[in-house]
Amino acid sequence: MWKFITRRLLITLPQIILLSVLVFIMAQMMPGDALTGLVDPNLDPATIAEQRERLGLNDPWHIQYVNWVGNALQGDLGQSFRFKIDVTDLIGQRLNNTIWLSLLTLIFTYIIAIPLGITSGRYNDTLRDQMITGYTYIGFATPLFIFALVLLWIFGFQLGWFPTGSSVAPGLTRGTFEYYVSRLHHLMLPALSMALITTVNTVQYLRNEIIDTKQKDFILTARAKGASESRVYNRHVFRNSLLPIAALFGFEITGLIGGTVFIETIYSYPGMGLLFMESITQRDYSVVTAVVLLFGIASILGALLSDIILSLVDPRIRIK
Repeated sequence: MWKFITRRLLITLPQIILLSVLVFIMAQMMPGDALTGLVDPNLDPATIAEQRERLGLNDPWHIQYVNWVGNALQGDLGQSFRFKIDVTDLIGQRLNNTIWLSLLTLIFTYIIAIPLGITSGRYNDTLRDQMITGYTYIGFATPLFIFALVLLWIFGFQLGWFPTGSSVAPGLTRGTFEYYVSRLHHLMLPALSMALITTVNTVQYLRNEIIDTKQKDFILTARAKGASESRVYNRHVFRNSLLPIAALFGFEITGLIGGTVFIETIYSYPGMGLLFMESITQRDYSVVTAVVLLFGIASILGALLSDIILSLVDPRIRIK
């Protein structure tokens, strides 16, 4: 087991290095640079040239890359010209909101997906199965941003059940009961919007696993021994079908990264996704580079987590 994890870690490290190189090169190709927006463009050109030299922006790209990585490892990701604060502090403020949104989305996803997947798989080719399968087909075909806009219009603007922006009501004191209730209230609709779409993959996967498992020899043997149908499903089918779902956990995290960009922008929710979109439109060079790098690392680590969980569930994977 530890050999498998070590091998995967050794593969992950070059992936992160390659990601950082690609992110840096793409950032270099963007209009402007880390100095853009930090100085008055009406300054004397000689003064601007001196600042560029002081910041090392005239160095070859590989030297700039080494300096950038060295600063990033020390927690220095540059400064945002828009917010006039360090990028590390800015990301720290927004990351907390995105983590809570992702966590609540994952909870909703599994609360919805597991009962639907179990019902669809156990009663396949029935009306219940057809209704659940129809829901998943609609989910596959519906773009997340369109679905989120519809829910925002219905439950936010028309019915007024949920807030239409921000992460907490203004004027509340941090740490009070009302503050946390308000934060949860602001989280509910964005999290449900994302969960109702992202859950369709898990529903279909679980349905197919149950249908496949209940046709295996050990299930037929259990029935032949006189085990009741509820015992067969509870003790054998469900247990063996649910284990592979754990392996999807890491990939669910990876999928949430792209989803939060749309959801946070639509709901004006101040998280990493909204920060990313605002930084692109404002050409905030340092923030865009840092956020893309963090999103990429999160995706790589999510895939690593899925591989580790899957190796625990199925030992055959780590036998090579």
